Amino acid sequence: MTATVLIGIPIATAHAAVIGVGAGSYRTDRPAGTVGPSNSDGAPVTPKVTAAVAGRPVPTNEWWSSLVWQRYAGNPYSENMYAHPLTFHAYGNGLGVGYPTTATITPDTRTYEYMHNNDLRVGVTGLNAPRTEVDGWGDWHVSPKWTDGPRTLRATIAHGSPYVYASVTGGTGRVDFLGTASVFSNSGNVVGVTINGHSYGLFATSAWTVSGGFATTNATSYSVAVLPGTGALSQYATYAQNVITDTRVTWSYDAGSGNVSSTYTTTTTGTGGTLTALYRHQWLTTTSPLTAHTYVSPRGQMKVRQGSSFTTVSRFNGVLPALPIATDADRNRLRADIDAVLAESDKFQGATDTYWTGKALWRLAALIPVANQIGHNSARDQLITLVKGRLQEWLTSGGSGQFMYDGTWDTLIGYPASYGSDAELNDHHFHYGYYVLAAAMVAQHDGAWVGAGQWGGMVKLLVKEAANYDRADTMFPLFRNFDPFAGHSWAAGHAGFAHGNNQESSSEAMMFAHAMVLFGQNTNDTAMRNAGIYLYTTERDAVGQYWFDKDNAVFPGAYTHDTLGILWGAGGAYATWWTANPEEIHGINMLPITGGSLYHGAWKPDITQNINELRANNGGQEVEWRDVIWQFLAVSDPGSAHSLWTGNNPAPEWGDTRAHAYHWISALRGWGTPSTTVTGNSPTSAVLGSGTYVAYNPSGSAITVTFTNGQTLAVPARAMAWRG
Repeated sequence: MTATVLIGIPIATAHAAVIGVGAGSYRTDRPAGTVGPSNSDGAPVTPKVTAAVAGRPVPTNEWWSSLVWQRYAGNPYSENMYAHPLTFHAYGNGLGVGYPTTATITPDTRTYEYMHNNDLRVGVTGLNAPRTEVDGWGDWHVSPKWTDGPRTLRATIAHGSPYVYASVTGGTGRVDFLGTASVFSNSGNVVGVTINGHSYGLFATSAWTVSGGFATTNATSYSVAVLPGTGALSQYATYAQNVITDTRVTWSYDAGSGNVSSTYTTTTTGTGGTLTALYRHQWLTTTSPLTAHTYVSPRGQMKVRQGSSFTTVSRFNGVLPALPIATDADRNRLRADIDAVLAESDKFQGATDTYWTGKALWRLAALIPVANQIGHNSARDQLITLVKGRLQEWLTSGGSGQFMYDGTWDTLIGYPASYGSDAELNDHHFHYGYYVLAAAMVAQHDGAWVGAGQWGGMVKLLVKEAANYDRADTMFPLFRNFDPFAGHSWAAGHAGFAHGNNQESSSEAMMFAHAMVLFGQNTNDTAMRNAGIYLYTTERDAVGQYWFDKDNAVFPGAYTHDTLGILWGAGGAYATWWTANPEEIHGINMLPITGGSLYHGAWKPDITQNINELRANNGGQEVEWRDVIWQFLAVSDPGSAHSLWTGNNPAPEWGDTRAHAYHWISALRGWGTPSTTVTGNSPTSAVLGSGTYVAYNPSGSAITVTFTNGQTLAVPARAMAWRG
């Protein structure tokens, strides 16, 4: 075995056991007694891909990941997949296709769901494949492939696409009608059929033969589309042969306006582009014209765009490492609360795995700017030393905590793992975001420590593991956790559920994006910073719509909850993975409170609605996680939050401290709640209330931040400044 020491992002050498990255390292063999990606029986699994894509970094945590990851030994095809508006399920004889349009509310009223149900099956006559493999993918499309020897089927499906494209060999193309069906149009190459109340078009270059409950064609390729109505059949026929070959997002950030522009491009064969259904968060912010066609989805109404691309524009309002201390904050109280943390016998509270270590790191790192603002320099320096020390332990191979690169799945796994972050590749953005954010707090005071030759290279690997933004970097797939088209992240590596993939803590996903912005800004990595801004802004827009239903336009009318604990491909649930307590159901989409949590200011009225529902379902005021809940409340009503805090001084949630909570609440009470109408030309700036301007400058030279209302703020080098 050999050890290779590299500066920056490494390229692993064959048979290497330890790869050096600056002062840190990771290993390429699995630590004894640990596991990697597995099925539900605990047996190791490898990606189900064809030779055509072998060697490409394998995406996980996708809406379609159950195609590439066989979670259950008895199902080598897929679980339900929710692309919206269409849903899918792969079988040995083809691809089941559905379009669920009616929400079901579970008897306990906690979950709304649009479950997949097969309306038809796309296939080839006689197909009986032993498994399905992935033969290609893009940023939001995938091409599964079936072969049983003489026959093959290759399909292409995508987020937002009303089409399923199929190519076949060894037999006739076949579409089975799996329900009550009636043909409303048949012109030979184009057939219109209504199945289970949903209208579809069948398109081919050779005539269809409709017989009983199925249709066949001798064409080697054909497509099926769900129609917004029977009258759209001829329009959808126009694009039916334009097969999707690539899907790709690009983004840009304009500091002067704060605008994030994102362009979503679908490349097809033929000319004229295609038809694409946009989610609510997209059509609310698009600058591209739309048709009158719409679809039903678990994310509310989708609207159809004709063409090869569309662009969205949304404003980024900035993030901060911390809020500025309130003028009337009790500094003695803050000092005493910080000292109490530093007096603990175990300042990491027994944390050993990736998740709880991350939370423990942030718990201490969050106090660094608080101590700095009150001039408690000895505490600040002690906190920096503690955070550095634990990070260095984890960022070095061979210790009690370490990272291992799995070249089979192109992933960096931390051990000891937790919550399936090893066997299922769950939650890497949740876990690793805390490490990156803690490193960003250290970087404010020790830029050399995060240099590529020291520890910055390993931190950058953690960023790229969960959100690789560089298409040229083949060590990891693009944006493992983040789904560009859905606008939010997915937590489960395999997506092996009847409800599709899921994500619980939207706020921890936002924390990861915040960490990307801060770390990128601190290390002068503009590409990382801008990718983080894209993730942050896009996910904020999606979270507001799909977790908080801020416009009251997404959740079904019969659903009695105002917020979700878990978002699913099929819908959403007022729940968590571990408890039914309202405090945690609401709080899991609040924590951690960071200088990036200002995004909640985009739905202040919903914060009041959220807290009211929590208390109604709790049978009274919250008794758990009060620090988290009151910091969230402070974004809308800091006066009430401050009164609650000072009147109770509660024990904090495990990953927080009294000092941090009081500092946050008193700052919003003193300076005002986040503004969403004015932004600065630095990504690390914000406006509070009607006239408090705040900015952080990590550079070695003084800067002047200009805000969109014409106000300016001078910020010294390596400092945060504010005026109000």
